[in-house]
Amino acid sequence: MRKSHPVRRAVLAGAATVSGIVLLLSLKPASDPGSAQAAGGQLPPAAAGQAPQGGVNGAVTGDAAQTQYGPVQVRVTMSNGKITKAEAVRTPEGGRSDQITANAVPRLNQAAVAAQSADIDAVSGATYTSAGYKKSLQSALDKAKAAAGAAQGGGAGAGAAATVTGDVAQTEYGPVQVRITVAGGKITKAEAVQAPKGGRSDQITSASVPRLNQAAVAAGNARIDSVSGATYTSAGYKKSLQSALDQAPPARGGSSQAAGSGGGGGEQAGTRTLTGGVAQTQYGPVQVRVTVTGGKITKAEAVQAPKGGRSDQITSASVPRLNQAAVAAGNARIDSVSGATYTSAGYKKSLQSALDQAGG
Repeated sequence: MRKSHPVRRAVLAGAATVSGIVLLLSLKPASDPGSAQAAGGQLPPAAAGQAPQGGVNGAVTGDAAQTQYGPVQVRVTMSNGKITKAEAVRTPEGGRSDQITANAVPRLNQAAVAAQSADIDAVSGATYTSAGYKKSLQSALDKAKAAAGAAQGGGAGAGAAATVTGDVAQTEYGPVQVRITVAGGKITKAEAVQAPKGGRSDQITSASVPRLNQAAVAAGNARIDSVSGATYTSAGYKKSLQSALDQAPPARGGSSQAAGSGGGGGEQAGTRTLTGGVAQTQYGPVQVRVTVTGGKITKAEAVQAPKGGRSDQITSASVPRLNQAAVAAGNARIDSVSGATYTSAGYKKSLQSALDQAGG
């Protein structure tokens, strides 16, 4: 038998080694994020500012963001701390705004779910709507984060601090909006994030707001005195403050010193008072406040309703019936009152906003 040449044997051995290395490399798991996800691997940790994790469930409605063309307000539905749905419950309307809204909002909704945060791109041609959307979306996520923190820490009574922003209160001289920090069922800080400005309003605001902030912390509720010479600002401040208190988590044990109508911790265990967003109608704003105990509506009232002229008669006839219907139904799926179509629609919209905050 003819012997193999030594050089030929070396070449064959080298080829076998290369083949083995290629085979091993082909068996190495894919390292790109998409392949890792497909294989059941974990992606890198979420960036800061994304939707809060920690089991947040239900719908959360952000504050209304005022824009040059009208308010924008966003509601998100969350499951286990992730955004599963985003929708704009209020948008600019009328004229060209209808076309812009119809084009921009669906894209913003999709972007919010995809990004899991308010860090989304503005839609071209809808700069103001996009900015308002992102602001309200961030507000909703902040509320969800506060709720998650309260749940994980056993509520504000366990020492966890929650920061809550009230609804915007419109006054004759401009909007007022209050943000509070609540810890242990007490207001530890109050500040106005919006206040009338321009001209003499600057002087009035700078003189009255610090006093209102101090009064809110001292009183622990919205039953504070108006500042002399700042009647409208004081009224708006108290209204927004009450809205923030309605959203604040109760202290452990179910009592809430912060409840503006509770009266010294007299609320029953599990009772919450929640104020819905302002629903603008053709004849004026409608805003509903509900008291929820054990998951049921025990009281409903309109804190704002159309007024002046014939609206007074319509409001006085329809609102009591809408209040009764809300308590009886336990939700916002109630019949409109005949002759009060606009008031009924606004009532139901604000009622749903309040229930969203209660997780209903």
